[in-house]
Amino acid sequence: MSYRNKTYVAFASEDIRCYRLMEAWRDNEHIDFNFFDAHDLYVARDTSKPESIKARLGERLKNAKQVVLLGSSHCKKKGGDGVSFLAYEVGAIIRLGLPVVVANLDGGRKIDKSFIPQSFLDADYYTISVSFQPAIIKCALDNYVPNFAKGGASGPHYYKPEVYKDLGL
Repeated sequence: MSYRNKTYVAFASEDIRCYRLMEAWRDNEHIDFNFFDAHDLYVARDTSKPESIKARLGERLKNAKQVVLLGSSHCKKKGGDGVSFLAYEVGAIIRLGLPVVVANLDGGRKIDKSFIPQSFLDADYYTISVSFQPAIIKCALDNYVPNFAKGGASGPHYYKPEVYKDLGL
């Protein structure tokens, strides 16, 4: 197996603008936010067959050590529809046992089950929900991800207001 050092960002196609914003945060020298993007690997063209695209998504996920899921109503719908690429990604994330940071695109700081694909909820999968802000996403990647590896936790979680306050949010 290859070395896992990438962050996979999963999102519904309707939310691509937020993914692009994350790339801008990463590229901005004044924002302390960085990730090694798994989407840079194994490029699939839009004209590829669905099977080819899923194979590329699977390769990207195999190189990921963590996932940021852009939480929205679109994400909930597509991530649980059983046919979309996002639904495929959610299934692969569960099979691979990857830690998932749910970044609520509405800015919410608590668990919003209307943003989390049903497969994660049905599996009582250990996730952490945060607002869509670089500092708290970075905090979750730095702190939740190592705790995920320890095991023992289940279901959706969120950070208390003190964590946001300590980050100046």
